[in-house]
Amino acid sequence: MKQRTIKKPVSLSGIGLHTGNQCTITFKPAPINHGIIFVREDIEGSPEIPAHIDNVVDITRGTTLAKNKVEVHTVEHVLAALAGLQIDNVIVTLNANEPPVTDGSSKPYVDVLLDADIVEQDHHKNYLVIDKPITYSEKDRGVDLVVVPSDEFRITFMVDYKSPALGTQYTSLVDLDEEFVDEFASARTFCFLHEVEELKKNGLIKGGTLDNAIIVCDDPEAVDLSRLRGVFGIEEDVFVGKDGIVNDVQLRFPNELVRHKVVDLIGDLALLGMPLKAHVLAARSGHAANVELAKILKKERDIKKLTKRYQTEPVRGEYLMDIEAIMKFLPHRFPFLLVDRVVNMVAGERIVTLKNVTINEGYFQGHFPPKPIMPGVLVVEAMAQAGALLLMNMLDEPEKMWPIFTAIESIKFRRQVVPGDALICDITLARYRHGLCKFVGAAYVDGEVAAEGILKAAVVDREKDKQ
Repeated sequence: MKQRTIKKPVSLSGIGLHTGNQCTITFKPAPINHGIIFVREDIEGSPEIPAHIDNVVDITRGTTLAKNKVEVHTVEHVLAALAGLQIDNVIVTLNANEPPVTDGSSKPYVDVLLDADIVEQDHHKNYLVIDKPITYSEKDRGVDLVVVPSDEFRITFMVDYKSPALGTQYTSLVDLDEEFVDEFASARTFCFLHEVEELKKNGLIKGGTLDNAIIVCDDPEAVDLSRLRGVFGIEEDVFVGKDGIVNDVQLRFPNELVRHKVVDLIGDLALLGMPLKAHVLAARSGHAANVELAKILKKERDIKKLTKRYQTEPVRGEYLMDIEAIMKFLPHRFPFLLVDRVVNMVAGERIVTLKNVTINEGYFQGHFPPKPIMPGVLVVEAMAQAGALLLMNMLDEPEKMWPIFTAIESIKFRRQVVPGDALICDITLARYRHGLCKFVGAAYVDGEVAAEGILKAAVVDREKDKQ
């Protein structure tokens, strides 16, 4: 499928849900591989905030993005409209810090984007294809998210509120093209009546009204509707309907609330920066859990981008990178390259490597002829090279940099490494700043620790280092 943008600029104006600020949002066409970028035109220099998971700074009743201390609040409905319409590249300009809440759904955004005419671009989409189950849970809140392989993007969502007005709600989206616009986009945001005063107290829902959110009364006998009138500054009567909805607002779907949860999830997952081919199963999830799942999926995306770029041949077995791909990162060569394979990696966090130790290693001629033992310093070097691989994989252009092993903060040897052993190095990045890093890890043989310690390293520019 080809990437998409819009044919012409379109705008929408209104009040922000939480800030209460008036805002005009404008969608503009963008070139291929541009992605979705918010632009604050009300600030000098028109700073840009890419719609990226790394830019999430707050998930209090919505998703807030920021870069260089410039924020844009409550972006999930905008992102859901774009992702639901499968628009990949667009510039989103705002003259305030929060998009309009409209009627509390994504539908008004969908409508203006359809008016802009969606056009295909001469470049294929870059999908994140999930090929193994990925999970995220919060047991204390009963939140569960599971992502499983699928040829298409699908969502199955379940909520089970204790409110008698809502109970258990379930829905499933299986086809964005066929279902998103008519079956999900118009589902409105909601909150419980007991939350309203707390939200106001915390400086939120300044733009909230009874017209842009569904308010659910979870305890009709304890409700003080006069206080609700004071919160919203309204004079007309307020009442709780027979289904527990304030003012008996007519629902657009019997399960409108769980459908809106799907919309929020679509918007939050759009922060990956690429569409998913996966089936997401969600139970009781909200923005906080959605964002945590997106962070996990980002790590998977980073690994797949890495292997696609450097692993030229398909891997055979359970590993990520072979020796040819490794040699594109590390400058070491025979007889000093001590990593044969990358077994596993969490980008920017952890790496697991394999070194097969054979009797043909040159150092066994002198260390020691009667009883060959791998020198401890080379075990440490294998750990350092594993850390260097992890470090280099964090760089945009690793081929232009050198990894430099700078210090051993501590090291302990636990067992000998001998010919025939498979040396597994499991290294975690403890700190990274300005090209300097600290690794904590261990080298294992048959599940036993051979060495463990704390190492330090740095990356330097290859050309500058040669001068």
